Amino acid sequence: MSNKSDQLSTFDYVIVGSGSAGSLVATRLSEDPNCNVLVIEAGGPTNDFWLRLPVGYFKSIYNKRFSHLYKTEASDTIAGRQMDAPRGRVVGGSSSINGLIFIRGQHDDLDDWSKQGAEGWSYADVLPHFRRFEHFEGPASQYRGQHGGLNVSQLRNQNVACDDWLKAAFGTGLPRNEDFNGASSFGVGEYQLTIKGHWRESAHTAFLGPALERPNLTLMTRTQVTRVVIEYGRATGVEIVHNGERKIIDAAAEVILSAGAVQSPQLLQLSGIGPASLLQKHGIKVVQDAPEVGE
Repeated sequence: MSNKSDQLSTFDYVIVGSGSAGSLVATRLSEDPNCNVLVIEAGGPTNDFWLRLPVGYFKSIYNKRFSHLYKTEASDTIAGRQMDAPRGRVVGGSSSINGLIFIRGQHDDLDDWSKQGAEGWSYADVLPHFRRFEHFEGPASQYRGQHGGLNVSQLRNQNVACDDWLKAAFGTGLPRNEDFNGASSFGVGEYQLTIKGHWRESAHTAFLGPALERPNLTLMTRTQVTRVVIEYGRATGVEIVHNGERKIIDAAAEVILSAGAVQSPQLLQLSGIGPASLLQKHGIKVVQDAPEVGE
């Protein structure tokens, strides 16, 4: 844990999770020297060799030191089996343990969000932000960024079996796609990787690590957020457990949940926001009956 956190119990922004979203948000917010920003991470630092080596995910993704070893519920679509769903439990979140493949969400998904009322979330709206955080080693394009912090490289290794697979796909009529993060994600081709030189590029190496040099940005590690503190309908801070001690950290401006697709809704539910019947079953006071949270 950074000793900067010992100097403050109230921050302007409290960010839960140091993964792909949290690291970048913290970096952007702390560009304003008048803001005090805290990032809280349940896992530890990224000082293990296997977290830097690209092939190291074979060692880290199922290691409980670095990963939440979740399993999905059993599903009829996979013959009643459960699937492994590991999630990063380390600074950088899942970007520190994943398979390094870089691919954005589909254009249509983002446009559908916009059509359903998520103003500012269409593909055209978010593209400038995609470009801003990326340093793409491939050809210049209006769809790609070349001056951002996250290095994205082209696939470097060649394999004859992969070449044959691509030829077979072309034979079915599927088009070749030279860049899944370009004009369209339709078709087949080689994916891209978050690698810089010979090392993994994570949200920590690209954003949070360099930004921690700023005096107004603090990182707390091995700290579990147990709930969002809500007073009179407003999030005012978070409750944490660190070294066995439970305490409240206040947020003067905002609490930002970036704990991932699994833990952000879980934390909302623990805070009383979720399906009322589920919360009542577990003895959690209902703040807001929101059936969609966690679904």
